[in-house]
Amino acid sequence: MKKSAFITGGTGGFGLALTELLVNHGWHVFAADCNQQGLAALSSKTNITAIPLDVTSIESVQAACDEVKKHTDNLDAVINFAGILRVGPMIEMDEKVVQQVLDINLMGTWRVNKVFFPLLKHGRIVNVSSETGWHTASPFNGAYAMSKYGIEAYSDALRRELSIFNIPVIKIQPGPFKTSMVAATVDGFYTAAKNSEHYQSQLKHFGNLVDEANQKAADPALLASVIYDALTVKKPKTVYSVKADPGRSFLEWLPIRISDSIFKKILSH
Repeated sequence: MKKSAFITGGTGGFGLALTELLVNHGWHVFAADCNQQGLAALSSKTNITAIPLDVTSIESVQAACDEVKKHTDNLDAVINFAGILRVGPMIEMDEKVVQQVLDINLMGTWRVNKVFFPLLKHGRIVNVSSETGWHTASPFNGAYAMSKYGIEAYSDALRRELSIFNIPVIKIQPGPFKTSMVAATVDGFYTAAKNSEHYQSQLKHFGNLVDEANQKAADPALLASVIYDALTVKKPKTVYSVKADPGRSFLEWLPIRISDSIFKKILSH
């Protein structure tokens, strides 16, 4: 029997890479997204069902689930890629922006898993966290870090709860990858700098640092292959860290006062 997966953010860099990989391995993919143009591009492809989805709306999530039920009563995997990244100082970011990040990245994942759980009789759940989910939060990345710390805690609780049903819950922690979301982050820093009262030069500097780091970012196809392994091996790991940034990871091994002082020096640049 053909395996099937429901993927949020299915038209984006990670989601599209995994969609194509699964289809190439004989899966049927329900690719869900709010990107209408991206969905239209997928709708004509074999073994892909394109589904409109707004993860901030429980009604939209339920409608997506109802559409999937027209095709199958069982999913082998639910993979949560849908997410956004917004940067800026914690004392200056607009409340609506912070709320949007949490609503999409964290609550969106919760909504999808809650609604689609009845279709996962023997399937697996993949929640996409980030290296930010286990790194101490960096300056100007607080909102995103809040959402990914939340994904980590939520996934741990869900994994333990679903263990009695033998449904694995897998955390994926990507480092820098070449996606449109990551590419847009540089512009986000520069835009935040223009609107900042306290951190104009610091935001510009961080934007330049991120731009340099992005030049070394990995191909989303690599992450897709890791997730494919997590979906197909007999006993998947609970956590997959994929291409974490070496410099940021090194800071985690230092005493917190030393890493804080390093960030202070960078901010004083």
